Amino acid sequence: MSFLADSLGRVKPSPTIAVSSKARDLKAAGRDVIGLGAGEPDFDTPENIKEAAIRAIREGDTKYTNVDGTPALKQAIVDKFKRDNGLTYGIDQVSVGTGGKQVLYNALVATLNPGDEVIIPTPYWVSYPDMVLLAGGEPRFVHATAETNFLLSPAALEAAITPKTKWFVFNSPSNPSGAAYDHAALKGLTDVLMRHPQVRVMTDDMYEHLVYDDFTFVTPAQIEPGLYDRTLTVNGVSKAYCMTGWRIGYAGGPAELIKAMGKVQSQSTSNPSSVSQAAAVEALNGPQDFIAAHNEVFKARRDLVVSMLNQASGISCLTPDGAFYVYPSCAGCIGKTAPGGKVIENDGDFATELLEAEGVAVVFGEAFGLSPHFRISYATSTEALEEACTRIQRFCGNLT
Repeated sequence: MSFLADSLGRVKPSPTIAVSSKARDLKAAGRDVIGLGAGEPDFDTPENIKEAAIRAIREGDTKYTNVDGTPALKQAIVDKFKRDNGLTYGIDQVSVGTGGKQVLYNALVATLNPGDEVIIPTPYWVSYPDMVLLAGGEPRFVHATAETNFLLSPAALEAAITPKTKWFVFNSPSNPSGAAYDHAALKGLTDVLMRHPQVRVMTDDMYEHLVYDDFTFVTPAQIEPGLYDRTLTVNGVSKAYCMTGWRIGYAGGPAELIKAMGKVQSQSTSNPSSVSQAAAVEALNGPQDFIAAHNEVFKARRDLVVSMLNQASGISCLTPDGAFYVYPSCAGCIGKTAPGGKVIENDGDFATELLEAEGVAVVFGEAFGLSPHFRISYATSTEALEEACTRIQRFCGNLT
């Protein structure tokens, strides 16, 4: 009999981390591999943020802090929510965790009882369903497809809500599709949520600042003030500030929920790194101009990848409004035979054969709940992206 918890059998390891790890292992073994699996900017953390961390170390800011964030960082977050989103929170309505993932997990653990349902639109970030399962809840999936630009319709959301629904998880811009909801599209969803007062909203705004062209970001509690008291607005410094390894995420929400999340964190990890918190204060309070400069590069990479993928036989790729991912369909490749003799039956086969034949690592669509697709992160060099897309075109052209 296994000594492991039964609950562990309900979840699986993160597929995105697995793909990145496999790509690194193949590189270490001497293979020419281009990894497009990691959701991590290739830009370095800005110098002013690094200097703030160094200053914190030199000044002895290396001790335990308040469990869910220093007063200085909480105030910076309060100011950020007001400045960027028009949301007013008090210090007691803000929680800081070791990355956005921990903040989301804390909220689920603090609120879910057996049988509680959590609505998750597909395609979804790979961790949402498994975090719900670990917390004792039941994920309920509702589909948003390429035909709707991966945007969930109000009717689909309405149909998914039951008396057992406790949370609706909302992510815009989306990982993995890059789809983003403008004011009108989001208003359609918030109107539905206003008719169901038992449903709380967990909004993952991690890619808020990574939007392109003339797109304007909005978040649910900003669109519908009536949702303010039942919305947890989650964000972090990982993506826009190029601070993935610093591990700082945060949220604003009802004080009762924030206190409960702090209780969970006090008995798990305790406080996030004091040095990382000092760096995050500078990130939120300091100059923001580099974000627009980075976005120009990301936009050019997006356009390159979308154009080249749409020139590959059997591939169809939409142009996303945000994040740094594309989520192309490989439906035209299903049923064909790869150079190694394997018949491609699903997007998992497509990703595996692409890696074997051409050394390009992507994440298969089943991991995100919507097939047949695959995810590419274009948060890597333009040269690597161009070469990777050339290899994908060659791979697709060699299918028979």
